Amino acid sequence: GIPELREALEMKYRSLYGCHFHAETNITITPGATYAIYTALATIIETGDEVIVLEPAYDSYIPNIIVQGGIPVCVPLIAPTFAVDWQKVNEAVTSRTKAIIMNTPHNPGGYVWTKEDMLELKKIVQRKQIYLISDEVYEHLTFDGRKHESVLAYPELYANAFVIYSFGKVFHATGWKMGYCIAPDGLSNEFRKMHQFLSFSCNTPMQYALAEYLKHPEPYLQLPDFYEAKRDFFMALIRDLPFTVHESSRGTYFQTLGYDKISSLGDKEFAAWLTREIGVACIPFSAFYQSGKDDHLVRFCFAKKEETLIQAASRLKKLNAFL
Repeated sequence: GIPELREALEMKYRSLYGCHFHAETNITITPGATYAIYTALATIIETGDEVIVLEPAYDSYIPNIIVQGGIPVCVPLIAPTFAVDWQKVNEAVTSRTKAIIMNTPHNPGGYVWTKEDMLELKKIVQRKQIYLISDEVYEHLTFDGRKHESVLAYPELYANAFVIYSFGKVFHATGWKMGYCIAPDGLSNEFRKMHQFLSFSCNTPMQYALAEYLKHPEPYLQLPDFYEAKRDFFMALIRDLPFTVHESSRGTYFQTLGYDKISSLGDKEFAAWLTREIGVACIPFSAFYQSGKDDHLVRFCFAKKEETLIQAASRLKKLNAFL
């Protein structure tokens, strides 16, 4: 990555978390965050290594583990809020555990890790040296005054971590495929050995644009309020619809809804039916589980123009006829 961009990122995280690392040795620009997750796993995983995955999970994690010869060990989060069950995480740790993939704010469930969660993770890492792949691409999308708990703010966790970010999520430019990985010296060096043969370069014009844009923190610091307003607008639109709202999203731009009052279909069948008959698309949560676990929950995205959300809510009103 160009020095200007990495230096701007160094300043950003020094300001946010008071952490000290070096642009030259610890920050690597990548063609997207998904790429960075793959490269981090490719850097550390050997055949037979176990990697703990907290499900429901972003759908690239498990294939990325398997292709390296690793073994995904899936630990369910507590539906429907998707808080972490730390007893189950502890029980999943074995002598072959190489890494844990963590994701906060959580896609698809919208849970935001707390300080207590980070301290529980710290206990595990201190007991057994385990690498962390920390997916923090929704770092600025936290609601209702919640604080993003970054691995960068916990030196004991950062010492064994690859921390992954996305410019696409922060600056509404996912098609640019621009991300980055922050890691301590030794891990960063090994990451770059893999990276140099997977991608010879990243989009240079976009790097200069992002470096310039990062000089002004207001756009990303205002994101929580921007997306919280989107969430609240969407929730007000669907207030009288027959979905079950277990809680409003704590972070990301996704809202979890239950549909037991509407249909007894499995979630994949319900999502297909909703798209076909009502004209509104959602994602079934079973798609984010290796086992296909079905809690009759679906995910809606509220990162849309207000007129799009209004049109979607108008179509969804047809569901009242099914009560």
